[in-house]
Amino acid sequence: MPASAFHVDTATGQARFRARNVRVKDYHDIISAVTGQGPTPVPSHVSFDVRWHGHGERRTIRDRTFGFEGRYVTGKATISFTASQDGGVIYKSDPAGQYNPTVNQGGAGPPAIGNERNGVFFR
Repeated sequence: MPASAFHVDTATGQARFRARNVRVKDYHDIISAVTGQGPTPVPSHVSFDVRWHGHGERRTIRDRTFGFEGRYVTGKATISFTASQDGGVIYKSDPAGQYNPTVNQGGAGPPAIGNERNGVFFR
């Protein structure tokens, strides 16, 4: 993906990742994609716009056991997408964009944008 597809502002927690008409192969299912066995892949295209809206709570996470630290800003996240098989089926998200329905799904925490350090950069 070109650098122009990404925009990140870690101070506000806002970010955007978007692309239009990216060529992909539709493998039908994950098993066919991983093994290369199954139906012949269908040439397809995807377009998407993922936004992290930010302006939420500021969080710092530090885990000495795994040597990891991050400073983040939480906020709502939305995605709009279209996936289409060339000359065939078209899948589209809700026109208003799909969003995270809760701020803490499965204990993972809300969407967030920030900076992190790990490995040799962790002190």
